[in-house]
Amino acid sequence: MSRPTVPVEHRPTGAGAPHLRLSRGISATWWYTASGVLLFELAVTLVWVLTLLEAGRPSPVLAAIGAAGLVWTASTAVLLQYYRHRTDESPWARWPRLLAPLVIAAVIGLVAGLLSGLWLMGVLPLVQSVLLLNWPPGVRARMVAAGTVLLGAAWFVDAQLTFSQQPDANWWLLGFFSTSLPLMTAVSLWWWDVLITVDRARASEARLAATQERLRVATDVHDLQGHHLQVIALQLELAERLMPTDPQAGLEQLRAARRSVDEARQGTRDLATRFRAVPLGDEIANAADLLRAAGSSVQATVAPDADHAPAAVLAPIIRETTTNALRHGGGTWARMALTREPSGWRYQIANDAGHAAPSDDGAGLEGIGRRVADAGGTLAIRREADEFVVAVVLPAEPSGASR
Repeated sequence: MSRPTVPVEHRPTGAGAPHLRLSRGISATWWYTASGVLLFELAVTLVWVLTLLEAGRPSPVLAAIGAAGLVWTASTAVLLQYYRHRTDESPWARWPRLLAPLVIAAVIGLVAGLLSGLWLMGVLPLVQSVLLLNWPPGVRARMVAAGTVLLGAAWFVDAQLTFSQQPDANWWLLGFFSTSLPLMTAVSLWWWDVLITVDRARASEARLAATQERLRVATDVHDLQGHHLQVIALQLELAERLMPTDPQAGLEQLRAARRSVDEARQGTRDLATRFRAVPLGDEIANAADLLRAAGSSVQATVAPDADHAPAAVLAPIIRETTTNALRHGGGTWARMALTREPSGWRYQIANDAGHAAPSDDGAGLEGIGRRVADAGGTLAIRREADEFVVAVVLPAEPSGASR
């Protein structure tokens, strides 16, 4: 029998919708991708300055071009941030915010082109910034091809007008790095898009597993109740027909219908017991798998004799606290532990606190509190700036309604 699962929170996408919360590994990959693009831009700026220095350009020109390259790189960092948090809307939906970096790139290109006398340096900043926009699928490849051709043409013009007059400088190095920048950027962003697709597929797989489990439970309940209800309906119909002519036979059918009701009730209890009877070690392992699927780093500790713990009380508590961690946690780390103590059993889950404000209704925690109180245990909740902890202590033999 497969283990029950807890659904992963679905976050809608689109205009005005919350952004998909990425796992920690995917977020780290983004910083590697963005820093790689920015470092390549800085390298191109350095090649500009060194090549012009070798060509004998004055120091004020070199300083101005270096400063312009830094400002341009900073403006592309803003575009990269917008690219990371893009939605399915068109690339121009945020044009007021995107306009400033594009204008900066155009001005930087104009200044660098006038100071250096090179068309290549005048064209590259704007071409690179335009490529960082959220172009629809397939358009970016054509934009990269067009931008590379444009930069190659500018390089050819500079070779005819400027490079031939100063053959000692490494103009080929400047041209190679400048024309390669769009392609390197496109490859980095393509790799990031692939990882985003994989991450969303992982989240969809977790939701699909939860949906399949719910469908399986619904199918079992439908098969069980549908069979018994159909039998009961037939027995009552037969009793109704027999009552006027053969009251004793009709009464026997009523007794049979009552037995069918008892069987249906017992079958429902058995079905519920079968789902509740999952070993607590498996419950915690399943919860840890769900948290890991959501991108959290999970540490789980389970006592060797955990199967002797009151599963009827702890199993729903484990599922409820896991759901709370998925919905309201920060999604970075979690620690789960089920241990034996002299006073009974102790279950504790701790996770990093999310940025969202705590829920006002507290229905989940109130439900946990009622379960623990009915079992004669204690519940402790600790909420700090960067940590949220739920600790439950239960006696070895639960008492009251929980039993």
